[in-house]
Amino acid sequence: MWLVVFLWFALALNYIDRQMVYSIFPALKSDLHFTDIQLALTGSIFTWVYALCMPIAGHLSDRLRRDRMIVAGLVLWSAATLGCGLSHSVFVFLFWRAVMGITESLYYPAAVGTLAATHTGATRSKAMGIHQSAQLAGIVAGGSYGGWMADHAGWRMGFGVAAGAGILYSFLLSRRLPASQAPPDQKRGNPVRISIRLFHSRCYVALSAAFFAFCAMLWIFYAWLPTFLFERYHLSMTESGFRATLFVQASCGAGILVGGALADHLSKRIPAARFYIAATGILLCAPFGYLTFAVQSLTWATVFSSAYGAFSGLMVANVFAAAYDIVAPGRYGLAAGLLNMAGGVGAAIMIYLAGLWKSSLGFDGLLKWVALGCVFAALLLIATTVSSFNKENQARLLT
Repeated sequence: MWLVVFLWFALALNYIDRQMVYSIFPALKSDLHFTDIQLALTGSIFTWVYALCMPIAGHLSDRLRRDRMIVAGLVLWSAATLGCGLSHSVFVFLFWRAVMGITESLYYPAAVGTLAATHTGATRSKAMGIHQSAQLAGIVAGGSYGGWMADHAGWRMGFGVAAGAGILYSFLLSRRLPASQAPPDQKRGNPVRISIRLFHSRCYVALSAAFFAFCAMLWIFYAWLPTFLFERYHLSMTESGFRATLFVQASCGAGILVGGALADHLSKRIPAARFYIAATGILLCAPFGYLTFAVQSLTWATVFSSAYGAFSGLMVANVFAAAYDIVAPGRYGLAAGLLNMAGGVGAAIMIYLAGLWKSSLGFDGLLKWVALGCVFAALLLIATTVSSFNKENQARLLT
């Protein structure tokens, strides 16, 4: 379990560095004269680059030492975070956000591949769910910290301190992670051909489509909820960053713990349990995602965002664990990379569209259609799992 703990802190730093920008949009408007569309690009550029690099990073994590990839990613994304803090123009800031996307992509496939190889099916969802909860802590810390630093010490100092913390932690992590390497018989192979084989699985395709829809809604919350609360309810950057992250992520953490434990328990009797729980999470969280932006009350927005977070935790705890139920160990990195790419593409599209249409269609208008897409994707995942997760699927891993 100590491995989960060390990787938990690494992932938390990962999300602090990427998330803090969303709480300082008003400061970026004031200091660097960002427009709303350019603010959207801080999220979209990062996410597009991150998503497109994911299959490459995943393939590398199946061939190289994963512990070295994890540490290298931490050092490099910390340097990119510092670059954001030193930026004096919109272009330079966006450039460093793109670099952050490249460098942060190195971490996740290597980390979840390491965890999946260490934990068997009996503990996999719990271990990966606990690790994933660091995302929630990082988002809360990044959102609150970014807004507080912008209000009190300056957003540039905020990026500098976060970068320094990452560099320091990389030295500890380099001494604590065990040496890890892909199985020798899995080191070779055309990554494009392997990717095509992965997508021969209907369950894997449906899971990827569901994750695309899920992340499309999730990242509207991550990227735009602080600004939405700041503008609609006239809060400070500190309070809007805090409110936009704490309630969603705390409830999501509870959902992750419940969803992980429930999936590990049910998977002993129902092999497709992780798929069903993930789909149920999307199905139930979608309406609350829409209602968060549709209501005119801060209290109700908080209640609905908390409900959204709780049900989304069921998906977060099981999406990668479900994929690893049908993927061979030597393909863990690439499978995670492709799945994360699908989610990243959905996130990047919606982060940009939310900035583009916030003044015309409005957040509630956009979220209505995104919620419907999530419901459709969840039902598709359930139907596909029922029809294709038979004894033959259970007995044969994808290679």
